Amino acid sequence: MGRLVAFAEPRVVRRGADDYELDIPADHREILRGLPGQLREVLDSGHSATRRLFPDAYPDDPKMSAEFDDMVREELIAERKQSLEVMEQTIDAKRVDGEQLSAWLGSINDLRLFLGTNLDITEESYERPLDEYGHSSQAMAVYMYLGWLQEMVVRALAADLPRTGEGDD
Repeated sequence: MGRLVAFAEPRVVRRGADDYELDIPADHREILRGLPGQLREVLDSGHSATRRLFPDAYPDDPKMSAEFDDMVREELIAERKQSLEVMEQTIDAKRVDGEQLSAWLGSINDLRLFLGTNLDITEESYERPLDEYGHSSQAMAVYMYLGWLQEMVVRALAADLPRTGEGDD
C-alpha cells in the first residue's frame, strides 16, 4: 500500500460550489481501481460478506425481513452498482462534481462494510497492531485507508454546510 503516511494530508478538497479536487497518489488510485470490481462480483451472489450491506430490516421477524428484502434488494444492488461504476469511471479524475463525489462516498462505505465483514472487524480490532492480522494485514491496511478516505470525502462534502449555531436566529 505504498505510503500510508499520506493520512496527514487532505486528499479530497472542495474547490468550488460543485467542484472537488481528488489529490490521490497514483499508487493509491491503483489499489482503489481494483476494489469496485471485487464488490460487484459478490453483490448478486448473496455471499455472506455482503450481509452488512443488506442488514435485516426486521431482525425479530424473519418473514417481514424477507418480504422487505424481496421488495428493495434489486433496487439497492442497482444503486450500489451505479455508485461503483461512477467511482470506476472517475478513478483517474483530478476533479469531480458533488454527485460523483457522493457516489464515491457510497462506494467507499460499501467497500468498507464488505472488507470489514471479510476481516471480521469489531471494536476491539482497532486496538490490535496491524502485524497481528498476518496474511490479512494488507486488507486491513486497505480497510483503514478507506476509512481515512471516507472521512476526507465527508469533510469535503460538508465544507459548504452551515456550522451549528450559524443562521439559527
